[in-house]
Amino acid sequence: MKVVVTGGAGFVGCNLAIALAKRGDSVVLADNLSRPGSAANLEAMMADPELSPHLTFVDMDVRDADACNALMAGGVDGVAHFAAQVSVTQSLVDPVADFEINARGTLNVLEAVRAHAPEAHVLFTSTNKVYGGLEDLQLEKHETRYVLPTLPQGISEGFPTTAKTPYGVSKLVGDLYVQDYAHTYDLNTTVFRMSCIYGTRQNGNVDQGWVSWMVRAALSAQDLTIYGDGLQVRDLLHVDDLVEAVITILTTDLGRGEVFNMGGGPEFSMSVWAEFGAVLEGLLGRPVAVAYDEWRSGDQRVYISDIAKACNRLSWRPKRSPEDGIAEVLAWVQSR
Repeated sequence: MKVVVTGGAGFVGCNLAIALAKRGDSVVLADNLSRPGSAANLEAMMADPELSPHLTFVDMDVRDADACNALMAGGVDGVAHFAAQVSVTQSLVDPVADFEINARGTLNVLEAVRAHAPEAHVLFTSTNKVYGGLEDLQLEKHETRYVLPTLPQGISEGFPTTAKTPYGVSKLVGDLYVQDYAHTYDLNTTVFRMSCIYGTRQNGNVDQGWVSWMVRAALSAQDLTIYGDGLQVRDLLHVDDLVEAVITILTTDLGRGEVFNMGGGPEFSMSVWAEFGAVLEGLLGRPVAVAYDEWRSGDQRVYISDIAKACNRLSWRPKRSPEDGIAEVLAWVQSR
């Protein structure tokens, strides 16, 4: 296959590119390298003699419609659209840039596919933030986590999309366009609404990629601030498990015009400090000093993906436990 990966030097993009290259596929990495760590990811991939023959890098921005058309010219077999503004807090600072990247950028990619590669399977990564803050759900506070007693399996794809924050809104706009292009223009498009994706090659920060950020902060004795009380819950999905699902979409006709919630589900859920912190401190063999601050705008007390649809329709399920995955991230950060 020939596959275009927008955001191809980013965390998820480079992990997918590596997996595709090892299959022998031809991968076009499209990235503007604005994300810290992306240039290092790209350099490492291009320096690997096993990978580099299968990789081509294009320095471009999805806000540039002409660049998107050039990217798809000649046709491609698959498109993994990962390029995005990924921070809720940054979207509050600059909502216009957030819109231009996440909404208009996605539309530019879709239009380029429609013009030049209408048979390609397009996978778009959306976000759980399209479901809003979930403030109206019944919530229980337990010793180490918050619990949604009426939704033990988590949030399903049919849950109302009441996006909050500019980031949630801009991603929902892209999400809806991707769905609509399957129905209006008969493109082969699929949406993954992502929960917490983590793993190696992630350069998280205080605004996004919290597993990576907390591991790095704990190792380097940086200030580690928990926004809220640390009992808020997310389901963790290791990037290798996500990549497996993405490749299933790109190499089959499954998921055409559909939306899937992608996360670790209830089994692989953790509170962001009471439970995650206990695992991290156990791996380090010492306590980690943390400070607490006010809740951040749009932060969900609990988000767990109901992954039944993805498991059933894609014959897929997450395999990598958070305990194992966090240990891997710790070892990777230590090695760097």
